[in-house]
Amino acid sequence: MPGRTDEAIARLRGLIVSGELRPGSRLPAERDLCNLLGMSRGMVREAVKALEVARVLDVRRGDGTYVTSLEPQLLLQGIGFAVQLLQDDDLADVMHVRRVLEAEATALAAANADADLLSELSLILDAMRASLTEQEKLTAQDAAFHDRVAAASRNPTLSTLLNGLSGKTLRARIWRGVNEAGSADLTLQQHEAIYAAIEARDVEGARAASVVHVATSERWLRTLLHPES
Repeated sequence: MPGRTDEAIARLRGLIVSGELRPGSRLPAERDLCNLLGMSRGMVREAVKALEVARVLDVRRGDGTYVTSLEPQLLLQGIGFAVQLLQDDDLADVMHVRRVLEAEATALAAANADADLLSELSLILDAMRASLTEQEKLTAQDAAFHDRVAAASRNPTLSTLLNGLSGKTLRARIWRGVNEAGSADLTLQQHEAIYAAIEARDVEGARAASVVHVATSERWLRTLLHPES
């Protein structure tokens, strides 16, 4: 049964990839879809359920089943949920991946920097300076800073991936490590260095500042997870 269901999923996905079923289009009636795919009704229903969970299809009761927008913000939402379920040792590996992706996003933000981006980042930095002793506020401001930088990459897939890899739980653990290390001032300085490079439109400087910042956060997280090491 699983093998046949996978085949049904692959055939239905093929219709979408080929453009025969486009974003926003309605799927044929179930009987017609079964004939089109050459699969039984049970197989087709299982395939539709699986693609609904994956946000590829939108089942509207009483109306029909539609292909979603297929935008990365929608299709990649599951990454954030998966990260929340990871075990502690895997979170450090997530930070390693974030370090690679965030460096590129920050470099792109520097290349794309405009007055609006700089103004928004400056306001966030002011808020961080005003709340260095308040972890909850700092965590939120840190998220806002990095989310804005990621958005400025103008790459929705990259931005969505980074948002998924940087959920609230992971950020809270990092900031707990920051506080235990007494390094709130240092992490603020690192955010300021990222801002300075973006302001100067220094692409490689922004990339380097991001690597230093995320690598430092990764080290704090590993120390928090394995204090005896």
